[in-house]
Amino acid sequence: MNAWLQTAAVLTTALGLLAAAAAWRLTHTARGALAVLLDFLTAAGLLRLAGEPSWDSITLAAAVIALRKLLGASLHVSGRPVTGAGRAGPAK
Repeated sequence: MNAWLQTAAVLTTALGLLAAAAAWRLTHTARGALAVLLDFLTAAGLLRLAGEPSWDSITLAAAVIALRKLLGASLHVSGRPVTGAGRAGPAK
């Protein structure tokens, strides 16, 4: 993998952790923080795929995307839907 893509993926993961912590701090809900974290992890996985795609990186990216979809659906069903970049939508 290109060195700059690897660095970008690591930075995206680190920024995702910081953004998730900020989302949790601002909203006091795990839903928003988890949605933000999973979006950043998806972006990091796609950056890794942009380098030298291997079966390991494809499997990892697919697992993160599947987890994101599964958790997003369960968060939507369990309460207020998570919209946009992790912001909770209006209560129904």
